[in-house]
Amino acid sequence: MNTEAFSKAALRPFLPKDGELLAQIFRDSIEELTVEDYDDAQRGAWIAVADDEEAFIARLAGQLTLVATVAGSPVGFISVKGKDHIDMLYVHPSMSLCGVATLLTDAVEKLTHARGATHLTVDASDTAEPFFKKRGFVAQRRQTVPCGDEWLGNTHMEKRFEVQAQQGAPK
Repeated sequence: MNTEAFSKAALRPFLPKDGELLAQIFRDSIEELTVEDYDDAQRGAWIAVADDEEAFIARLAGQLTLVATVAGSPVGFISVKGKDHIDMLYVHPSMSLCGVATLLTDAVEKLTHARGATHLTVDASDTAEPFFKKRGFVAQRRQTVPCGDEWLGNTHMEKRFEVQAQQGAPK
């Protein structure tokens, strides 16, 4: 992990003006980081989710969405659907393995736990599954989901929060 980048990253809430840039981060992340796990047609269908930027922005605005920034510019984002499901976690490829996803996920774990969630779930792509496993998420089931004319495999994972004796923070 590049600790220098991690220490320079900051978090803030999603703003509607972020939509276009976050849609591009979404596209770039899928295009560049999932090549080993998904074929061209699958990645194309997945990327097309952001083609309707108004719907993409509305999706982020309707959820708890945090944006990671470096020098004030967005480099990644995470969104939580409902009180306990990570819907999206994407980091620009240039910031991959720099601690941005960890920063975003740590924040969401703390926020959701503070809001009363006893666990957190995610439908992790094959690319993201090792990241979530390392963070204590446990695979519940393998699934295949439709995306445009394609089918994408992912793994439904869950992390249960253990209450720490003095802090009450997720473990």
